[in-house]
Amino acid sequence: MENREIRKWEDILQWVAVALGLLCINLFISSFFFRLDLTEDKRYSIAPGTRQLLENLDNNIYVEIYLAGELNAGFKRLQAAIRETLEEFNAYSNNKVQYRFIDPESAGNPEQRGAFQRELINAGIQPTNLFENVDGKRIQRLIFPGAIVRSGTRQGAVNLLKGNLAASAQERLNQSVESVEFELANAIKKVTRQQKPRIALIQGHSELNSLPIGDLKLSMDEHFITEEVRLDNDSALANYQAAVIIQPKVPYTEAEKFRLDQFIMRGGKALFMLDMVQMNLDSIAIGGAYAFGYDLNLDDMLFRYGVRANMDLVQDMQMGTVIVNVGQFGNAPNLQPVPWPYYVLANQFGKHPITRNLNAVYTKFTGSIDTVKSKGEVKKIPLLMTNQYSRIRRAPTIVSLDELKNDMEPAKFNQSHIPLAYLLEGRFHSLFRNRFAPEGIAEGTKVIQESVPTQVAIIADGDVAVNELDRRSQQPLPLGFDPVTKQTFSNKDLIMNTLLYFTDEDGLLEARLKEVRIRPLDKIRLTDEKTQWQALNLVLPLLLTAALGGMWYYVRKKRYEKV
Repeated sequence: MENREIRKWEDILQWVAVALGLLCINLFISSFFFRLDLTEDKRYSIAPGTRQLLENLDNNIYVEIYLAGELNAGFKRLQAAIRETLEEFNAYSNNKVQYRFIDPESAGNPEQRGAFQRELINAGIQPTNLFENVDGKRIQRLIFPGAIVRSGTRQGAVNLLKGNLAASAQERLNQSVESVEFELANAIKKVTRQQKPRIALIQGHSELNSLPIGDLKLSMDEHFITEEVRLDNDSALANYQAAVIIQPKVPYTEAEKFRLDQFIMRGGKALFMLDMVQMNLDSIAIGGAYAFGYDLNLDDMLFRYGVRANMDLVQDMQMGTVIVNVGQFGNAPNLQPVPWPYYVLANQFGKHPITRNLNAVYTKFTGSIDTVKSKGEVKKIPLLMTNQYSRIRRAPTIVSLDELKNDMEPAKFNQSHIPLAYLLEGRFHSLFRNRFAPEGIAEGTKVIQESVPTQVAIIADGDVAVNELDRRSQQPLPLGFDPVTKQTFSNKDLIMNTLLYFTDEDGLLEARLKEVRIRPLDKIRLTDEKTQWQALNLVLPLLLTAALGGMWYYVRKKRYEKV
């Protein structure tokens, strides 16, 4: 009896010691914060730039997500991804990111719901139609896959339905899931940033400004301090991180080119959106019009950096449309949309955070870009390319609406993936290397021969930044919106992502590289093998339970037989 009591207390003390040990280990581990992501594609991992942003938050962030209510399986998956991402944000920010889901359909009576939905649209959240089959009827609902992010008195809208419109619905929703982290983190950065980067919008060469780029300017003002700058003095670009050149038509002087070149040598970034050929739809008269090249006096500088913007026009089988009078309808003209091969819907992208998961980019009379051998350590990354069936027409050439009558035979479009935009990264050699500063530059100015690591991007189409105007109000429509097809293309995303990449000191854009793989079930096998898999799922658990029960019975029988 005494031995039994001793063994009993020894067992109790052992359990107490184990419990105290586990408690001490938990208390010790709780002082260290870490999270493990055991998924193959690391879908729950947060990019280092996002983590740094969250850990350095000073104030609370409030996120209201309007993707709620009755949703189909695809949007429920997007909703779950948003919730999981915000839970990670909350953990890494020490509970400073608070969120809630709001159903726009739950706002009182129909009149109140309509008013609330208009408020969301005015705030910048783009709705989308959700089609469902209920009791054999096709029902259409308006949903709002977006959010409002608030910090103090500042707020910003973020649209979470992204992706390429040419992809399937499942693929586009998957692309949206991949983009959730960046879109939310970028919105948080926008409302918490104390000082915005400064962007110079170069003027003085008949570049675009005002209404034609009104929507782009509004988006740039949300993220940057954007100012129009003339290259008329040596310190014109002294306080800017990047320079943007949009469709100049007048040649640059050598002094202006020197100031821009030396700005890049000092580490400044530059985005060129150039039309190398003079042509627009309004200039095409009856019988056609000649397309001539522009002399912008930038060729030698771009050539030194590693690219050549060609004086040509690109055509593509994947094209936009123009409104053309195809005949008289009574006393009125019969206006019809017809495909126009000079309006290229470029849908091929290089592998880079700037272009990941973008929709097609709508270009008008775009040219092509070639790379050339450059001095210095320069990496050349194609950002935007044509599709599989394309061709080039060299300038000068006649552009005529009569081309609409020709059959668009794929055999004639015998080129593919023609580069339309490039990103250059590295150390550039100055155009004025081993040369004196040109006339107009202050005497004694030292020429910087080679740049520090920096970036230059070039898009062979100035119209990529041009928004359409509302016919009634003459106000800018969203950049990339096509009034004919009512689709919004990714022109703005391409430009804004490039500028964000230029000014991304925290590495936030790395979150755009997240990849979530789709693992769909084989529907044919699912149909053929449905019965056997159902039977397996029903019988196997019962067999395993019976086997474990038999083993336990055998063990107990053996143990007590020995006693």
